[in-house]
Amino acid sequence: MSTDSTSKQTIGFQAEVKQLLQLMIHSLYSNKEIFLRELISNAADAAEKLRFQSLSDETLLEGDSELKIRVAYDKAARTLTVSDNGIGMSRSEVIDNIGTIARSGTRQFFEALTGDAAKDSQLIGQFGVGFYSSFIVADRVTLETRKAGSPSSEGVRWESAGEGEFTIEPIEKPGRGTSVTLHLREGEDEFLDGFRLRQIIKKFSDHIALPIVMKKEGQDGQKLEEEEVINSASALWVRSKDEISEQDYEEFYKHVAHDFQPPLAHVHSRVEGTNEYTLLLYIPSHAPFDLWDREPQHGVKLYVRRVFIMEDPKLMPRYLRFVRGVIDSDSLPLNVSREILQENKALDRIRAGTVKKVLGLLEDLARNHPEKFATFWQAFGTVLKEGIIEDSQNRDRIARLLRFASTSNESEAQNVSLDDYISRMKDGQEKIYYLVAENPQAAKNSPHLEIFREKDIEVLLLWEPVDEWLVAHLTEFDGRPLQSIAKGELDLGKLSDEGEKKAHELVEQTFAATIEKIKRVLGDKVAEVKLSQRLKDSPACLVLDAYGLSRRMESILKSSGQPGLPASKPIFEINAKHALVKQLQDEIDASRFEDMVWLLYDQAILAEGGQLDNPAAFVKRLNQFLQQSLGKD
Repeated sequence: MSTDSTSKQTIGFQAEVKQLLQLMIHSLYSNKEIFLRELISNAADAAEKLRFQSLSDETLLEGDSELKIRVAYDKAARTLTVSDNGIGMSRSEVIDNIGTIARSGTRQFFEALTGDAAKDSQLIGQFGVGFYSSFIVADRVTLETRKAGSPSSEGVRWESAGEGEFTIEPIEKPGRGTSVTLHLREGEDEFLDGFRLRQIIKKFSDHIALPIVMKKEGQDGQKLEEEEVINSASALWVRSKDEISEQDYEEFYKHVAHDFQPPLAHVHSRVEGTNEYTLLLYIPSHAPFDLWDREPQHGVKLYVRRVFIMEDPKLMPRYLRFVRGVIDSDSLPLNVSREILQENKALDRIRAGTVKKVLGLLEDLARNHPEKFATFWQAFGTVLKEGIIEDSQNRDRIARLLRFASTSNESEAQNVSLDDYISRMKDGQEKIYYLVAENPQAAKNSPHLEIFREKDIEVLLLWEPVDEWLVAHLTEFDGRPLQSIAKGELDLGKLSDEGEKKAHELVEQTFAATIEKIKRVLGDKVAEVKLSQRLKDSPACLVLDAYGLSRRMESILKSSGQPGLPASKPIFEINAKHALVKQLQDEIDASRFEDMVWLLYDQAILAEGGQLDNPAAFVKRLNQFLQQSLGKD
């Protein structure tokens, strides 16, 4: 693509964008007026950016400090225009920013499409493509813009019919900012009616802190020269909660989060004292597409005395990066910068107080709205677990919010809290038992559970990658230690049966020679071989040392480039009551003994969801064993 900025150019969209435009037109058509909300939200963001940048460079205002958004329509030309005198864009910014979907998230977006119009319309909000909603009602869109502080000759016109390409050309533009003109399709006359437009603006954008103006109209519908403000033009968060309806809260969330779906919950609070601030924060009802980005672009917006400063994901700890909304401080300086923010003690106190408010909101959901909390956990539970690792100060509160699958439920639903577990502990039980596995099936069917099922002892089941770090940092809860059932010696405390212990010691003596032979076969693959007290049905299992790394953890650390990582060797436990293990005590030739040992070892790896180092050798041994069992050569 040519970089010449002095002439008109035609540039093709990515192939996926045309598909996106068709999807938006068909999936959102039943709620088509949202295009106006999206354009007004974009204009408000542009004005907020200019207001912040002008704090350090007043020349950007160009003598015009009264920021506003204008909505105008022309029945004869069949056009609707939304314009602002905000920060504006340069030519390169227009190409980069007009279509967010064209530069990030495209593949994930289309992989997530279901073909169901209702469900797909929800995805559109997740991927930040509000500008494209213009094509729901327009067959052509013209955007004219000029970056604040640049000469009038550096204006830019962008135009597209939404059919695979757009044109861009330089224009003379006296005023800074951006105007978006929609050339309406046939049948969209409702958006050429002043009363209808005012109705939509009041419904969706009344909370915008910037005035949204239109020309007044006489009784005959004729436009007058005088302008009127359509919205309340006051920051929603500074208004009394008694004056704000649930619909107001919902529409403000859609504006601030650029989300088409309503939020799950919100908290609105004014904190007074030496460090005064107001917060209005939301929990989304679904995960945004950039939830797992290393450098997310979206987060909570920071204001200082109603002046927008920045939108910074780092205003909240990473484990609460899904939170959206605003924090408005009365105590921070207006010229605060990102660098100052990193070391600002007042902001640290605001952060700490805000985290407590969000945790309190989640606690209320868990206590009083379990269905909503289940929705939250499904979307953000994995992220919240990171808080156990990152936030030692609030670890106990976060731990009470955690939910797990467990052996008390045959499903994979993560709906058991640690408090639930403790309330069901058996008399004499001193520990909270858990198992970390490779996946849900490996967790539910692990041989390590056999003794616990026999004694009806509940075990928490974990399988997400973050769980390895979670249990490393959450070592106790409410005075009770957490104990892995796949690490170290089996310790049932007061739940142990003394008679079983003595019987086990007798059997160990008779198996001593066989255990030594197994050790010689496995060599340095294992740290130790011993008889198991935890197995009832399975022939063998692998147990980690009390402080050993699991296979998954080793893999994660190696892939992250961790240097000099020693491989941990498992303990190989065998079940003396199993028929296959009993055969090892019989007089069998060395080759058959070795094959059986390796088969049992490989089976133990597979049973915990692991990967074999040499699957072909396993298959070969298994086939030989089956042939011998059938009496074939």
